[in-house]
Amino acid sequence: MKVGIIGSGGREHAICQSIKKSAKIEKIYCFPGNAGTSELAQNVEIDISDFNKIKEFSISNKINLIIVGPEKPLVNGIVNFFKDTEIKVFGPDKISSQLEGSKIFTKKICKEYKIPTAKFGIFESSSEAINFLDKTQFPLVVKADGLASGKGVYICEDKDSADIAIKEIFNGKFGIAKNILIEEFLAGEEMSYFIISDGSEIKNFETAQDHKRVLEGDKGENTGGMGAYSPSRLINPVLEEKILNKIIKPTIKALKEMGSNYRGFLYAGLMIVNDEPFLIEYNVRMGDPECQTILPKLKTDLLEIIEACCNQKLRDLKIEWYDKKSLCIVLCSKGYPGKYTNNILIENIEKISLSKDDFIYHAGTKKIDNKTYSNGGRVINIISLSSDFKESRDKIFNHINQLNWKGGFFRKDIGYKVIDE
Repeated sequence: MKVGIIGSGGREHAICQSIKKSAKIEKIYCFPGNAGTSELAQNVEIDISDFNKIKEFSISNKINLIIVGPEKPLVNGIVNFFKDTEIKVFGPDKISSQLEGSKIFTKKICKEYKIPTAKFGIFESSSEAINFLDKTQFPLVVKADGLASGKGVYICEDKDSADIAIKEIFNGKFGIAKNILIEEFLAGEEMSYFIISDGSEIKNFETAQDHKRVLEGDKGENTGGMGAYSPSRLINPVLEEKILNKIIKPTIKALKEMGSNYRGFLYAGLMIVNDEPFLIEYNVRMGDPECQTILPKLKTDLLEIIEACCNQKLRDLKIEWYDKKSLCIVLCSKGYPGKYTNNILIENIEKISLSKDDFIYHAGTKKIDNKTYSNGGRVINIISLSSDFKESRDKIFNHINQLNWKGGFFRKDIGYKVIDE
């Protein structure tokens, strides 16, 4: 089987490495990939928004299956675009992808189907939103409606910070803004819950907790993710049943009634308040770095799972996991999430000695003359499995010391809630 993977981050490298293990794989193409995927697959320099070129290449190279890593191609309808071909595309269609493409779309579903979520208001202008601030309580949450690479969310402690957030969103920081969402602040603990669906069957795909803020202690600006651990310490059978029955299943039902059968990964960002789950947001793909944290725990052939989803045979498949804890630390370019410099040599990456329970996934990297250079804000993901989160984190610290990359930084407290208690 020939497989194409769309994306260039750590998530796509993790997917590439996982499916490479399958006996069915003949060749993998990555659009455009990174330095890590180039060791496993053929990187193809095509812009991931150029669906025509991806389709032409896929047909001429007899690709059987395309796995979409990032959200933007899904939201823009790549699954629908390939409907007239025999190539299977793993991911939700354009209607279902609006769960991530528009936070307001999701909030309206929550309201209609009584899905627990934060109370919210939708505002069409900055003046309307700013006027509302005089009538509300703080803290509150201000959100850009569309895609913002995980960064369009502001937790505002007072009117001044909310005022800045509203103006930045309406001034186009995350693209054209027709609407803005203002939510009540839920005090609880976050958790990421993943499922995989073939349009009729739903199966759990593990839990995780990521650290979005750039600074230790979960402070500073939001990022795409500085690290994660799996499983979440919060998950238990009672909570899982609530998540499925109150949140996931009503959402899938709502989409079906719109004429869309959800197919692919679905990632629910949740706030757990007094053992009750509230939906914060949906992502219509695996998270990054949650994907890198979860996939090393997967015992079942990932390609087999994805094929079962595409063929609506997920019910017949048992998904098995290693009973281990996983922790991931993201090594970032200095200056991220603000300005940073690319093309900095990462000279020791090939020298790191990994055990079978340790993994390195490239994110913002590229190869030049067979050497690895930085090519983005989040550069390298290092993951370790063990029976203990602290042991995993300590092993990662050793690998980072071996790497000794002067161009980067990382958070030393990933997993602090499960390690330091």
